[in-house]
Amino acid sequence: MYDIIYKFTTLAARLHEQILSINDSGGYYFDDKQLHFITMGIFGMLLIFIIYPVFKMLANTGHTMVITWIYVFTVILVLAFAIEIGQWYTGTGVMDSQDLAYGITGFLVMFLIFAIVRGTYLGIKQLVRRDDRDAGRYADGR
Repeated sequence: MYDIIYKFTTLAARLHEQILSINDSGGYYFDDKQLHFITMGIFGMLLIFIIYPVFKMLANTGHTMVITWIYVFTVILVLAFAIEIGQWYTGTGVMDSQDLAYGITGFLVMFLIFAIVRGTYLGIKQLVRRDDRDAGRYADGR
């Protein structure tokens, strides 16, 4: 998880440098606030165009748990970063990428346990329903 966070941070830094380079060499001279406005606006709209069809397909096929997981995972990522930044800013802790990795991994492990328990429950429930239907069929003499 640490490697993923580090690679993401490195990618963000490279993109930031490229955007600044385009801004400076293109003669646009946008200030920092304007660049944030433009890049986050474009990035957000790109995400809308990519994610909306995926979520619509998932909703139409009854995969609301996948949509829920994606949403919660996103909130967990934001919250984990916010906690670390908050600890750094207030001096109540050290901003540590391993804390981020452990927090995110904690959610993933606990969700995996939930998924196994849920899958087992749903599997047993489906088997019981199938047995009930089979029992009714045999009681009819068919």
